[in-house]
Order: sequence, then structure tokens, then C-alpha cells
Amino acid sequence: MNPFFLIFICLPALEIYLLIEVGGQVGALNTVLLIFFTAIIGLFFAKYQGLQTLKAGMVNLYQNRTPIYEIVSGASIALAAFLLIIPGFFTDFIGFLLLIPFTRKILFKLTLRKKATDNDKSRNKTIDAEIIENNKDDL
Repeated sequence: MNPFFLIFICLPALEIYLLIEVGGQVGALNTVLLIFFTAIIGLFFAKYQGLQTLKAGMVNLYQNRTPIYEIVSGASIALAAFLLIIPGFFTDFIGFLLLIPFTRKILFKLTLRKKATDNDKSRNKTIDAEIIENNKDDL
């Protein structure tokens, strides 16, 4: 399935469905306040996690190590902040999952494991060949 279809059609439809369901349970005003509350709290935690990641990256740079985890973590925190700004409960849930360091590490390991197995499949393709030396004197 095309990922653009999922992002531009299915995600807003899911968000609208969840907003209607939650609004039916707790009321329209409470739903709007809940959306603003999750955005504000999420952005506060995104700022805090971003500063912690920046500090950890600087420590790695001072120790002459490449801060690869911190770079990827910083990008996921930025994505989490973006998802928390978008009004909706599903994107807020995914954004909060990306803000928690424990779940972020699990998602990184799953992603790296998938990429490693994809690379292993492409590396195991060997070609058997025989080299024939045809040394003729062209004189």
C-alpha cells in the first residue's frame, strides 16, 4: 500500500474518528481542552528530552566519539514534537511513544534489526564463477 495514501487519507480519517468518539464520551469542550493539554505537556517534555539529548551529544563529542544515537534520538524527538502539535489523539500517542527513551530505544532496535536482515539477504547472493586465463602472445 502506498505510504502517501496512509498519511494523507487514513491518518486524518482515524484522527477525526477518534475525536468524534472521545468528544461523544467526554464532551466537545473537554476534548478541545484535552488536545491543547496534550500538546502543551508534550512540547514541554520534547524540549526537556531535546536538551538532555544535546547534552549527551556534547559529552560524546568531547570524548571524541560519534554521537550517532543522539543524532537519531534528536531527530525522533523533533518528529515527536511535530506529531504532538498536530491535533489528534493517535498522533499524540505516537509522539509520546517517541518521547519516552525506553520505547525510543526499542523502536531503534526494531528498525535496525529489520535493516540488518534486509542487508543480510542482499549480501548472501553469491555468484560462482571460474577464471580462465587465456595468455596468448600477440607477437
